[in-house]
Amino acid sequence: QVQLVESGGGLVQAGGSLRLSCVASEGAFSMYAMGWFRQAPGKEREFVAGIHWSGAIRRYAGSVEGRFTISRDNGKNTVYLQMNSLKLEDTAVYYCASRRGMIVAGPNEYDYWGQGTQVTVSS
Repeated sequence: QVQLVESGGGLVQAGGSLRLSCVASEGAFSMYAMGWFRQAPGKEREFVAGIHWSGAIRRYAGSVEGRFTISRDNGKNTVYLQMNSLKLEDTAVYYCASRRGMIVAGPNEYDYWGQGTQVTVSS
């Protein structure tokens, strides 16, 4: 079983930056694709970014392309989401997720989830 714990959320003004971290339990972390999802009140959970187990391949939602960067450190069992140029519409609970295999955008295709961390962007 893989356990994920997110951190780094908080309140930030528009245009600012935050760095989210997700630490996975010990195990076969390096063989899992990792993803970040977010869910705003009243909205469905949506894909934000994903990273291949090797770190060589990354995918982003169009809404965050060029502003967010996903990375991972397999030695630390940690995946990061660097969020720059934050917008009001980025406000959501951000979730870390993992799955075996390729990066996919569908939340139902991920096996493990963290508890989420709140990101609030203010004007």
